[in-house]
Amino acid sequence: MSARDRLHASVAGAAARPVPNNAGVPACRQPQQTRRGTEAHSPPTMSRLSRLPGILFALAAGLMWGLVFVGPLLLPEYPATVQAFGRYLAFGLIALPLAWFDRTKLAQLSRADWGEALKLALVGNIVYYLFLASAIQRAGGPLPTMIIGTLPVVIAITSKLRVARAGARAETSLAWVRLLPSLALIGAGIALVNHVELKHLKSDPHADLTRYALGGLLAAGAVVCWTWYPIRNAEWLRAHPDRSPRGWATAQGLMTLPLALIGYASTWLWSLWFDNGASTPGEAFAMPFGPRAADFLLLMFAIGLFASWLGTLCWNEASQRLPPTLAGQLIVFETLAALGYAFALRKSWPQIETLIGVALLIAGVIWAVRTQPGRARADVHPD
Repeated sequence: MSARDRLHASVAGAAARPVPNNAGVPACRQPQQTRRGTEAHSPPTMSRLSRLPGILFALAAGLMWGLVFVGPLLLPEYPATVQAFGRYLAFGLIALPLAWFDRTKLAQLSRADWGEALKLALVGNIVYYLFLASAIQRAGGPLPTMIIGTLPVVIAITSKLRVARAGARAETSLAWVRLLPSLALIGAGIALVNHVELKHLKSDPHADLTRYALGGLLAAGAVVCWTWYPIRNAEWLRAHPDRSPRGWATAQGLMTLPLALIGYASTWLWSLWFDNGASTPGEAFAMPFGPRAADFLLLMFAIGLFASWLGTLCWNEASQRLPPTLAGQLIVFETLAALGYAFALRKSWPQIETLIGVALLIAGVIWAVRTQPGRARADVHPD
């Protein structure tokens, strides 16, 4: 057989074989019309080992996010507005040089992406920490910590009930019967620790119950903000698997900067106005950096770097690797870290009931990690 005959036979054989649509083209690059409305199965169920990197990233994020509960306790004389805007002003300034290194990744973001980053920065950063810092200053560390500790349950249930936004990839289904045991363990642990803190509160003759109740309500507002944030953030990340979690963390930092600048400047102007109208000299807060400027600046930049940027980066990595029903429960790492830091500042060991509650929280996380979801439809985000 001549070379030409062999070539014709090869071409004919190739034409006779069925060829899959867009063979060799990555799924994220296939034309939109070849995937819309089709039954696209998700990858095989994730093994526990394959989920380990995401779990470790969530653990790292929780350890760093626990630091945000320390600031209001270390600087009790600083208003919550100053701490919130100061922290995110530091976060935004840290993001500026990082943006240079991530400039290629940031250039890939569309106007809609930047708008999404702005909304996430406003609700998940500024408003959330205003609520949280105010709650901690009024109710102390453990009570708001445990109210925030309900996030794993709230996020998991909200993720289960919520209909994904149009264009977002549908997550792997997790049946209620498989989700409830871990939620019950986490809920029982949170309830037990809250019971201990309420007993501690009632035994204090100088406790202001109204102030503590207000702190609890403010912490509930923080829960609302941070129920919305991780679900929305995870939807964007999992709809854009080709985008960099680090670049997305930097983008949120850049969007936080103007919000924090406006908030800090407004707080300063309010302080000047209040000082002029104050009946007692020194009644107003000493802006711009307060009475302990060095401590304030050091703490704000430390929290801005570790809790805001690096914590967000680790959470973004976890969000791309884990379904929201699992990732939401792993926020319990933040609660455990914050409790540890709070008791370290108290210089006391937790009571036995608190330790049992922590053990239940950990058991709930382990159960959640061991739960295997089934297959589900995958609706790829239209890029």
